[in-house]
Amino acid sequence: MNRIRTSIVDIARAAGVSKSTVSLVLQGSPLVNDKTREKVNALINDLGYVYNRGAANLRQATSKIVGIVVNDLTNSFFAELAVGMDLVVQSAGYVQFLAHSGESIDRQRQVIASMRENGIAGLILSPARGTEANDIKPLTDSGVPVVVVVRNMPGAKVSTLLSDNCAGARAAVRHLVSLGHRRIAFMGGFLDTAVFAERVRGYREALIEASIPLDDNFIIHSAPSRAGGVAVVERMMVFPERPTAALCFNDAVAFGVCDGLRANGVEPGKGFGVIGFDDVIEAKTAVPALTTVSVDPQGMGQRAAQLLLKQINSGQIDQETIVTPVRLVVRQSCGAPVKQPEEIA
Repeated sequence: MNRIRTSIVDIARAAGVSKSTVSLVLQGSPLVNDKTREKVNALINDLGYVYNRGAANLRQATSKIVGIVVNDLTNSFFAELAVGMDLVVQSAGYVQFLAHSGESIDRQRQVIASMRENGIAGLILSPARGTEANDIKPLTDSGVPVVVVVRNMPGAKVSTLLSDNCAGARAAVRHLVSLGHRRIAFMGGFLDTAVFAERVRGYREALIEASIPLDDNFIIHSAPSRAGGVAVVERMMVFPERPTAALCFNDAVAFGVCDGLRANGVEPGKGFGVIGFDDVIEAKTAVPALTTVSVDPQGMGQRAAQLLLKQINSGQIDQETIVTPVRLVVRQSCGAPVKQPEEIA
């Protein structure tokens, strides 16, 4: 027999024992009786099998590593998302390998390549702007399970977990309309992301439903950050006819909008209605408390991890697309009395 090709399976077949028994002998386990141990060791010597302990240790270690890549850890939403993932991953006996792409595709490619080299069991990815299916093809082609969260990735053979962005935006704008607002802006977010398009679609649908004329000037894009929210207000202040309320792309933008309003002598929740999107932990304790569309980031992270572990444990990569429901949480920033969360149909 060719020594290079000798494997544990060959040793097991020759000895008339299972592959796991041979593995136990190689590891020096006391669970194997002396007679079987001697027989297996003799065949190992005869057939010339070489035990690569380093490779075995690497296989054991990497089989319990889950890669997680998010696009913006400076945003509380993604930090809470990662916490939710970690809760599930750790309880299942895995360790998470967390990386932050910072919206850089090059950085994302580097960290995914590094994770692949370290033999991750699976990957959860919140993709950077402009990510395409080919960017994760080496992983999917090699059979590594991948779950994409938050942003969709058309053409990728992966499972996807998204929130109902359109329905959430529609419900938020409907609420502002019910409070008497007619000049409602959409503030923040990158134009070239699917999430932006979905939330703007819900915003537009609600305005059309209320017979409110669409004004593209009232869709004011910016970085989806607190600084982006401040910048949006500065641009709004020069409008000849300003909005009286806004749905913000996310909570980070909403916090910045509140900062910008105060800097211009306008009190959020009184002189201007503000609604965010995400419901991060700080939303409840902000002043004023932020009305927002709750995505439940920790819950979303837990569900993404459960979806990935299901594929890892089954050994099958089944493509699933799950859209999680959202709910409008009404607090003070929109100028309305505090009410119980409203479920979105």
